[in-house]
Amino acid sequence: MTLTDPSSSSAMHLNFPPSTGSGVMHSRSITGVHVHPVALFSILDHFLRRNDGQQRVIGTLLGTRTESEIEIKNCFAVPHLENEEQGQVQVDMEYHRNMYELAQKVRPDEVIVGWYATSPELNTYSALIQDFYSRETAPHQAVHLTMDTSVDGSKASGLGVRSYVSSPLGASPKAENCVFLPLPTTLLYSAPEHSSLNLLSSTSISSPLSDMEALAASLKQVQSQLDRVLGYVRSVLSGERQGDKAVGRYLMDTLSVVPAGMDDTKLETLFNTHLQDVLMVSYLANVVRAQAEISSRLTLLT
Repeated sequence: MTLTDPSSSSAMHLNFPPSTGSGVMHSRSITGVHVHPVALFSILDHFLRRNDGQQRVIGTLLGTRTESEIEIKNCFAVPHLENEEQGQVQVDMEYHRNMYELAQKVRPDEVIVGWYATSPELNTYSALIQDFYSRETAPHQAVHLTMDTSVDGSKASGLGVRSYVSSPLGASPKAENCVFLPLPTTLLYSAPEHSSLNLLSSTSISSPLSDMEALAASLKQVQSQLDRVLGYVRSVLSGERQGDKAVGRYLMDTLSVVPAGMDDTKLETLFNTHLQDVLMVSYLANVVRAQAEISSRLTLLT
């Protein structure tokens, strides 16, 4: 599908403050977007595998929706081409629909909720693609998720994830004339995923960490947390500060998980065994990834 782009951009981005009282932001029916980490990692993987010279990549967002909120659980890449000389953007509609049919066989509860782009910029190309996905999600609104992939951290804080809905603009609305309205966006993650997200959002890392470096960083973080807890307990016992009953119950629940009376040698053995299991899983994952890459390259040759 080819979408024509006029000579000048008519897309707008309005940053309205949230309304008070009812909690509903203006006249929009969607009041919040929740994103799972698996969708973010899929978007980053797509961006890393982009073609040479491609500024941004796009894809389809899958998830569930209620009357007022959208939960983004998964996504898949969609090939597209932006031709600035001819003022056109091409989206592979057939690929998008084939991939959605396959996704429905695996997770029939997940529907199309919008699309993503690895750039915070909102332009006329964005408006044209938004119009296409609005037809795919009709009668519901389509969500546009942007992710800033810049590594300097100067343009966005944290993961740089934003979400928008669109509204027609003008007396005679056209596909390229729309206004993008921001939505509150939150990340949904479990406790094991928290450390991975912290590593992903860190702006002080210039290159990816190896498995052992990541493990060392996690151990240092755990050590700092233990020192903080120990300092708190000592200050309460010495009478320097008033103890909190909720914190005390939480510490007791945490300590009850560790078997009592375990010596250092047995604890070290259990830790080393667990470490070997983690390294084995990492090795097997790398082998499977290498085999999948070789298989895809052989398919292209044939």
